[in-house]
Amino acid sequence: MESEISAVLPSLDRVITDYSVGFLNHASTSTSPDADIELAEAISAVTSILLDAAPPEVSESKITALVEKLVAQLDAAHGDARKLSSSKARKLDQTIHMASQRNMSSTMGLVSGGIDIDAVGTRKVESKVDKKKLEKAERKIKAKQDKKVMKNVTYEASKLINVDEENYDDFYMQVNPLTLGAGSQGKSKDIKMDRVDVQIGGLRILSDTTLTLAYGRRYGLVGQNGIGKSTLLRALSRREIAIPTHITILHVEQEIMGDDTPALQAVLDADVWRKHLLAEQERITRELAAIEARPDPITISASSGYPTAEREELDTILADIHSKLTEMEADKAESRAASILAGLGFSQERQQHPTRTFSGGWRMRLALARALFCKPDLLLLDEPSNMLDVPSITFLSEYLQDYPSTVLVVSHDRAFLNEVATDIIHQHSERLDYYKGGNFDAFYATKEERRKTAKREYENQMAYRKHLQTFIDKFRYNAAKSSEAQSRIKKLEKLPKLEAPDDEYTVVFKFPEVEKLSPPIIQMTNVSFSYNPGFPIVEKVDLDVQLDSRIGIVGPNGAGKTTVLKLLIGQLEPSGGLITQNPRLRIGFFAQHHVDALDLTQSAVGFCAKMFPGRTDEEYRRHLGAFGITGTTGLQKMALLSGGQKSRVAFACLSLTNPHILVLDEPSNHLDVEAMDALSDALRNFQGGVLMVSHDVTMLANVCERLWVCDNGTVEAFAGDIQAYKRRITEQANSKGVVTQNHHV
Repeated sequence: MESEISAVLPSLDRVITDYSVGFLNHASTSTSPDADIELAEAISAVTSILLDAAPPEVSESKITALVEKLVAQLDAAHGDARKLSSSKARKLDQTIHMASQRNMSSTMGLVSGGIDIDAVGTRKVESKVDKKKLEKAERKIKAKQDKKVMKNVTYEASKLINVDEENYDDFYMQVNPLTLGAGSQGKSKDIKMDRVDVQIGGLRILSDTTLTLAYGRRYGLVGQNGIGKSTLLRALSRREIAIPTHITILHVEQEIMGDDTPALQAVLDADVWRKHLLAEQERITRELAAIEARPDPITISASSGYPTAEREELDTILADIHSKLTEMEADKAESRAASILAGLGFSQERQQHPTRTFSGGWRMRLALARALFCKPDLLLLDEPSNMLDVPSITFLSEYLQDYPSTVLVVSHDRAFLNEVATDIIHQHSERLDYYKGGNFDAFYATKEERRKTAKREYENQMAYRKHLQTFIDKFRYNAAKSSEAQSRIKKLEKLPKLEAPDDEYTVVFKFPEVEKLSPPIIQMTNVSFSYNPGFPIVEKVDLDVQLDSRIGIVGPNGAGKTTVLKLLIGQLEPSGGLITQNPRLRIGFFAQHHVDALDLTQSAVGFCAKMFPGRTDEEYRRHLGAFGITGTTGLQKMALLSGGQKSRVAFACLSLTNPHILVLDEPSNHLDVEAMDALSDALRNFQGGVLMVSHDVTMLANVCERLWVCDNGTVEAFAGDIQAYKRRITEQANSKGVVTQNHHV
């Protein structure tokens, strides 16, 4: 049977092949009353697994046909075995071929007609199930499945594609339908949903869990990379989890598309219903003016002199629109939008610049500004601090602390969560655990204490169960001790079944050893660079990097930090000056947008094999495992991986270049807390040089021994540490009497 799978999927890992065959074999030999249901679920699960592991050229129909063929072979093999096992076995009145049932998921394999259960199972009692009983059972199963489908969120590949910016208005209005009048007034905006299931690509993210979001609370959603935090946010933002429609939702996960729209207008246009209502107000006002200008003699009211029915209808609609615009505070919209943009670092002049002139980081800020401007009842933020500098993060945290509605934010920035979150939601083991009234530090301490307590309780109960079972096994058939054995059997049955607690989550990154090189390693002498003549980004830069360097580059957004990195690695040629490198030097560069370099249609193992050939798949899997890509994760298409998992793949590929110097642009983005700690440890232990641009204060403090400040067209060594640099920024801001809008750490 393994050969059948290999014929269709020759590159499939043997572990997955064996697991798939074993799973189907176990389900097809089940003799439980729900054997048909078990087999149908096994078929669905194995099909999903094989689809995830299959290369793009293998179609879904081929996988489905392969699974049906395997089930047919197992059905035939087990049928022969059952015939040999009992000479009294009776023939089926109607043969069951599970693979031939095309609507397996809806009927769960049940067929009509009388079936001799003796011939299927191993029971000796004759039992016939007539057509009516089967139909009744089928209806119950279908009702149960339909009910489950209503709660379940299954992502197709198309749903992972970001919403097209051109269709933003339609998408916004579909997700957030507008209710004029008093339709939504007085309705609770709390969210409480039981038995929520979410899955993606056959992988279950949440199973039978409770989602609770109290209106006005700010929730920090945390959990390890790949656990499904972003998937949950997307499901909420698209109402694929049935959030009541009177609760408005907005999700910030991607930068906006650039065009000629000024930044301020792009923020104003984000509130689609405001824009739509203003247009409707203008249209209705014109229609009323037209009615007054040319009254219809047939419908003129004796008292007013105007057409009454049409005018009254338009007046009612216009009053509702005015009421809704007042509720939205539409008259204050422009000043509020400008204030939000200023807080996120946009000067008054830059607010009038077209959005296409901004870099990816600034467009991400615009997306955040649009969401804050819309004031949704449920604001969903996915790693908002990744693209923000320290003053902007400070503005956002202060803004959210006074935010009147509900906030659900995915973040691994401890300081940000400590300031913003009123509650922490820990996503793990297909469930959500709630930690009320505490910040991230309090959650972390409580979580670890809960885990240790649960582990102690589980171990104590398992030891007690073992003690009871030993006595039962020893004296069950002893006449003198049989009553005591029965007593212990009852005790054992009454014990609550505890689930094994999660193992302690640890991540270890490891970079390869580095052979020594003679200095100079990299040296910049009087270097200048400009994209346009006469407008230098940096000039007269004199710096050097050695194998023992641990350097962090800090400075304002747009000052040229990434440009300096690209000059160092040779991606850009200097406009003036000289950059020298050791001819044997190998540089490993981690780009801020690392996903751009990954082929998301391939698996991590396949991508490593393509980019760095010469090793076995098992060696690539072991190497990826050193960066937290374990199990079958390395065999999934990378499009299905989380941002943090993609970062780990990028670091694994970086390691395969065997670099002397690591040049890192925002390396902590998307990594969970444990992974950031592991990366810090790996960089400290790395025998080569490290040069990084980062906004994460903790990582800079843990790794970097020197700071370079990039500002005003120069790059200079800073005498103090990262805390001293933060104090300097604060002092400069206080001396100006305003919050600095552009400095970045």
